[in-house]
Formats: sequence, structure tokens, C-alpha cells
Amino acid sequence: MLLDLGADKAPSLGTFVTGSNVELMHLLPSIAGGLANDAASDRFVYLWGSAGAGKSHLLHALAAAPKARYIASDATPEAFSYSPDVELYLLDDCDKLSEAAQIDAFALFNQVRENKGMMVSAGNAAPVHLALREDLRTRLGWGLIYQVHELTDEEKIAALSQAAAARRINLASGVLPYLITHFRRDMRSLSGMLDALDTFSLETKLPITLSLLRDLLQLEKETAIE
Repeated sequence: MLLDLGADKAPSLGTFVTGSNVELMHLLPSIAGGLANDAASDRFVYLWGSAGAGKSHLLHALAAAPKARYIASDATPEAFSYSPDVELYLLDDCDKLSEAAQIDAFALFNQVRENKGMMVSAGNAAPVHLALREDLRTRLGWGLIYQVHELTDEEKIAALSQAAAARRINLASGVLPYLITHFRRDMRSLSGMLDALDTFSLETKLPITLSLLRDLLQLEKETAIE
């Protein structure tokens, strides 16, 4: 079996499991639709949280909106340039911006504000705790700030169980608790492994048990080493 967990579906707001992020998930669809309020404080949003909480998932999902541009922390200087054709800028991993990129990001913030655009940024900590230029940290704190809360283990199991039931995938007892403690913990990776389990079960004609899961996890490790 060709194991490629990276070939999963593109991130979308619909595939993000809300958990404790109810207020944030009420806001983001309006941003994707260009319906943010005219006030500057409502046109700038900053997301922070631990690795695997889903910040990049949300930014990539918003990048599918018309006239949106995703900007990675290591993007070229051209990516930070303002364009009247772009209405929504999505700046990821602010905590990883180089000194030069911080200058570019600061200039972009100012231009987006002057032209009444929108920007959603993300980092691993609240703006006040980021090791960045003071003027850029101030810009990151201009608007709404949300902590993206990672799902609890119980919420992850519930979400995966619901996804499996919707697709009529039969999972033996103990498979999901074992998976979330022995594999990457972000929901995108876990969902990808659920898909791989389903495929592996069909190809081997074996039910999805702990034994089958262990075999697939071992195969994933060997594939990663190669």
C-alpha cells in the first residue's frame, strides 16, 4: 500500500472541529465572505495557540476565499507587498518572522489599514509575548485576539468517532484512544490516519482492530524513515 498521509483534503472552515472555539468560528465565515465591519478593530484578527491547535488550518481555509493571499513566515518580500486586488491577507507563524520580514509585515499592516482591507495573523503566543519589533507587536494587537484552543482527547475521539460513523467505518474498541496517544495529535493528521486505516482495512480485508492500527503505524514510521 502506498501510504501518503500528506495527500489529504484541502483545509476548510467546515472541516475544522470547533470544540471550545465557538465564538471564533462564528466570526471567520464573515471574514471569508468579506463581511467584516468597517471599524479597523474588526478588520484585524490575531490567532494564537499551541502547535496543532489548528491556526494554519484556519488561515489556509480562509485563503480559499476570493481576493485572499496566504503569507508564510518565510515568504519572499513580494508576498508582503500590498495589492488593491487583495482584500484579505493571511499572515502565518508571526513568531518565526525574520527581522527583514518583520519590517515588511509592519509596512503591510499599515497599508491594509489605510486601504480598509482585512488581515488575519497567527502565532504561537499572544502579541505581548512575541519576541518581535515593538511596532509590529502593537500592530498584531490592533484588533480582535483569539486563543485557538486545542481539542481535548475526549473531543478528538468524539469527532473521529462521528466521522467514522458517517462513513460507516467500523472501529474496534480502543482503536481511537490508542491512535491519539501514539500518533501526531493534530486533527488533520488524525483524520488522515483514519482515512489510511479505512484503505488499509479494505486492501488487507481485515477489520480495523488495535493490531491493524499498530501495523499501519509501523508502516508509517518505516515510510517516514525512507
